[in-house]
Formats: sequence, C-alpha cells, structure tokens
Amino acid sequence: MSRIGKQPISIPAGVKVTIEKGTVRVEGPKGKLVQAYHPNMTVESDGKQIKVTRPNDERLNRALHGLTRALINNMVIGVTQGYEKKLKIEGVGFKAEMKGKGVELTVGFANRLYHEPPAGVTVSVPDPNTIVVSGVDKQMVGQFAAEVRASRKPEPYKGKGVRYETEVVRRKEGKSFAAGK
Repeated sequence: MSRIGKQPISIPAGVKVTIEKGTVRVEGPKGKLVQAYHPNMTVESDGKQIKVTRPNDERLNRALHGLTRALINNMVIGVTQGYEKKLKIEGVGFKAEMKGKGVELTVGFANRLYHEPPAGVTVSVPDPNTIVVSGVDKQMVGQFAAEVRASRKPEPYKGKGVRYETEVVRRKEGKSFAAGK
C-alpha cells in the first residue's frame, strides 16, 4: 500500500471541496483550483477529510495512488497558504525590476529579458537582487520560477546568474598556470 496515498487529506475550515466526474474543485481564501484525476482512482470526501483509494495493486494504479493524493493535497495547501519561490540574482550589474505585471532582467546580455507571469501567478521585486514568485498553484509557481532562472543559470566559476534562494552553486577552480614554463 502506498504510504502517501493511504493518508487522508484533512480539509481546513474555510475550504470547500467538490468532487464530480473525475475532477476535484477546491475553493479557499486565496483562490480556487480544479484538477482532473485518473479514472482508476476513487476520491471521496466526507466534509472533514478526503480519501484516495485504488482498485488493485497493478503497477499503474500504485503509481497513480500517491500522485493523486499529493496533487489534491497541494491544491488544499495552495488555496489556504499559497506557494512562494524566491530567486536571487548575483553578478556585477545584474538586476531585476518590475515592468507592468512582469519582471525585466538585466543579466549580462545585450538586451534586457522580460518575463510575463501566467494568470494566477504574481511576481514582486522587493530589491534589485531578489525576485519573489507566488501563487496558489504549486506547478505554475515552480514553472515560472524555473523559466526566470533559465534566463541566466548560475555559472560555476564566479557564481553569476539567477538562482533559487536556497540553491548552493558548486564552484570550480579556475585555470592554474604552471610556474616553471
């Protein structure tokens, strides 16, 4: 039995869950989310908790069991607390600034790079070297943060680029010259 899949998901106060025809709708104080789940899974709610069950122990059903439960749990957490990713920019002259709803990056290229967040994701720039991506959908927040990071990944020699706040960049030693040659 799946260790994650068999755990019930508790529904906090102020969250409304609707299950119908292969979809789960979750509404909370921060917003609402809709997720379709695989027809092999059975999702039931009694108002206080959500349970995900599988029909048998086939390989596909075992894989879907924990996945379905994790996706629904992420929805409940998203509409109550929300998700947030912080990015740091390192490098001389590297900076970020807000332009409309999106963020404009100056990261060592001839042109500035502009990233417009999708609906449901908000971006803020508290200082020129920090970008905060937040929203209710965990996947969308992570995807947009990854797109911003991909515009200039941190390089291993000086560490310049865009990185996650908790990311540790493994540094390499530069060229070393032989003394006797």
